[in-house]
Amino acid sequence: MISCALNLAARVWRVFARPSVHFSLGFLTLGGFLAGVLFWGGFNTALEATNKEAFCISCHEMKNNPYEELKQTIHFTNRSGVRATCPDCHVPHEWTDKIARKMQASKEVWGKIFGTIDTREKFLDKRLELANHEWSRLKANNSLECRNCHSAESMDITRQNPRAAKMHETYLFTGERTCIDCHKGIAHRLPDMNGVQPGWTGTVSAK
Repeated sequence: MISCALNLAARVWRVFARPSVHFSLGFLTLGGFLAGVLFWGGFNTALEATNKEAFCISCHEMKNNPYEELKQTIHFTNRSGVRATCPDCHVPHEWTDKIARKMQASKEVWGKIFGTIDTREKFLDKRLELANHEWSRLKANNSLECRNCHSAESMDITRQNPRAAKMHETYLFTGERTCIDCHKGIAHRLPDMNGVQPGWTGTVSAK
């Protein structure tokens, strides 16, 4: 079995290593370069197309559930007019992290195909599981997507209410906790938090 595989690999290598009969080395090099440019351009175009809110809510599962909840929060409408879209919070900005996240999210296609959350009832049943996935991801990357917009170094805690200022000084500035530890439910309704985290209930963050 191993010898057959080696023989096949050797034959394939000979085909690739054999000099071209009809095309010059320069033509092949230029052709390969242009093909690479076209592939890379097409790949990045497709990547960016899947990194827009319009793509995220093109499925009714997302549009009718998380997106409708987002529209009721301060991340959607606020006094400064700055809006956070789906990819701002759920997709890293750095290219390598973004590719890793896209690969991880590819399994969600199966959920779409098999109707895992294609009704409101199914979505509510899976809410805690789905939320835990995102909380764990944000906990692991130190709330990277939050920090793309919110910087601890730029915070003026003198302009925060006393409770928020104290919590940030005690936990955020010391690195003891990260954003998602305290800001669950900031953009979507919480699941039933009984037994999940002390002091939490299933509520929506207010504007």
